[in-house]
Amino acid sequence: MPIDLTLWQGFILAGAGFVSGALNAAAGGGTLVSFPVLIATGYPPLTANVTNNVAAFPGYVGGAWGYRRSLAGQRKRTVVLTPASVLGSLTGVGLILASSQTAFEDIAPFLVLVACGLLAIEPYLGRFLGGRRDQNGRPGVGAFLTQTLAAAYGGYFGAALGVAVLALLNLTLDDTLQRLNALKAFLQMVIGGVAALGFAVLTPVAWTAVAVIAPTSIVGGQVGAQLAQRMSDRVLRISIIIYGIAAAAWLFFQ
Repeated sequence: MPIDLTLWQGFILAGAGFVSGALNAAAGGGTLVSFPVLIATGYPPLTANVTNNVAAFPGYVGGAWGYRRSLAGQRKRTVVLTPASVLGSLTGVGLILASSQTAFEDIAPFLVLVACGLLAIEPYLGRFLGGRRDQNGRPGVGAFLTQTLAAAYGGYFGAALGVAVLALLNLTLDDTLQRLNALKAFLQMVIGGVAALGFAVLTPVAWTAVAVIAPTSIVGGQVGAQLAQRMSDRVLRISIIIYGIAAAAWLFFQ
């Protein structure tokens, strides 16, 4: 059932879109801002989740555009990991249409915490794992499989998607966190685009809310990308971990 938004509700949704786009570009998980705002506005949880995924896509585009310079030299990675992102996202969309979302929401906080844990211990694991690809090298099977898994998560629910993608990229590829964050922004755009298309075709979407959130999320995505690129790897890593833990806590108490 369509909802008539008041002027103030429109302003709140627009603000949520900006913050969501900025966080998605900088750290991931910005949908945790806009999702509860959509529910508070009066949309049912399932409609809010689907609408949130569709509305977030333009912000992903803005974030990827903001990171375009840091993507230079990563063509081999995008060629391998883009199909994995498409496959995983389609799988996630299929799962949400065929099964209960409640069951996945129960385990989502723990998946986010695992992603944060991987990101936190990655510098230490790197000393023991070894064998990761050189910078700009073609990703291996492990990177393809983990990216598919992260994309399935994003297609199904998407909360803190960027945290999960970045943590797994950081385990399977050898590069600075800033460059991997740029790759994350691109792959997040692919995952979000596939999920948004699937939801738009197969499920009801609150298009009025999308029309309000999407434009501001584009601006927020570009702002978030610029801010994140000014941080050191250490500060960015710590910031993402803290945000990821907060996102997991929010999901747990829902």
